[in-house]
Amino acid sequence: MRYTKLGKSDLTVSRICMGCMGFGNAATGQHSWTVDEAQTREIIRRGLDLGINFYDTAIVYQNGTSEQYVGKALRNFAKRDDCVIATKFTPRTQDEIDAGVSGQKHIENYLNQSLKNLGMDYVDLYIYHMWDYHTPMEEIMEGLYNVVKAGKARYIGISNCFAWQLAKANFYAREHGLTEFVSIQGHYNLIAREEEREMAPFCKDQNIAMTPYSALAGGRLSKRPGETSKRLEQDAYAKFKYDATAGADGRIIARVAELADKRSVSMTEISLAWLLTKVASPVVGATKFSHVEGAAKAVELELTQDEIDYLEELYVPHALVGVMAQNGKQKAGNVI
Repeated sequence: MRYTKLGKSDLTVSRICMGCMGFGNAATGQHSWTVDEAQTREIIRRGLDLGINFYDTAIVYQNGTSEQYVGKALRNFAKRDDCVIATKFTPRTQDEIDAGVSGQKHIENYLNQSLKNLGMDYVDLYIYHMWDYHTPMEEIMEGLYNVVKAGKARYIGISNCFAWQLAKANFYAREHGLTEFVSIQGHYNLIAREEEREMAPFCKDQNIAMTPYSALAGGRLSKRPGETSKRLEQDAYAKFKYDATAGADGRIIARVAELADKRSVSMTEISLAWLLTKVASPVVGATKFSHVEGAAKAVELELTQDEIDYLEELYVPHALVGVMAQNGKQKAGNVI
């Protein structure tokens, strides 16, 4: 495994971040394809054996059971100081808004619950899961500063935002002596490259780490035509994100398969090796040993510039999908 600094922070992270959305009680929460606690423990133990020290979860993943499974496994199998643990909070609920719960209090409450779920005193990276149009940005930044000052979070990150939103928040924090975001977790992979327009150059200029999710496009960049999985069959959200562009994307996926055969490696290794030339540490979901092992191998695979160009050549612009599409349709106080 190789390691890197996470942006301007002093966190040293593995070049692969284990995405923990696939862990949790499948009987509760938004996904039916997640793995149980026993499987979670074995997958995390294998990740640790391979040198992965960076783990990403969220309070909303399977109603907190992802945090619970991940926290217990890491407490059992690793020293706390050897791991970099990230979790996320979502926007205020309507009930909170009606009750007058401020943005600062919302962040404090959510982080306290996450720490309880994880069984830990602090997280290394606390991530703003998606832009909250119903809460002033100033309240969010002040709330995040408060939890860092209290020692409950070492650093802060953001997910599912536009470059202008990240710039606005960080420049406000800088002006007022608050904590700045050190990382961005956006939607970025070989068949979803819209982050290259503004986010990637902004992050390079500001030394903000990119830790993208959906690194393998919900498994599409790791499977040949006809291959399937429980997630591919059951994850309606991923189908919504990718199936509309299946034709154009399919031609790129075919090139991934072609290069995998040529190099005698897996499609996972080719896809992630490409992404690793662009970002600090992609978030790679894992529900099997093979997922973890393929991701770890990708770190050691170096593509030539000709191979990189060949993979990129057929890309066509994509419309924003998922959370980012929702972000683009909103404005302060209203949903269009």
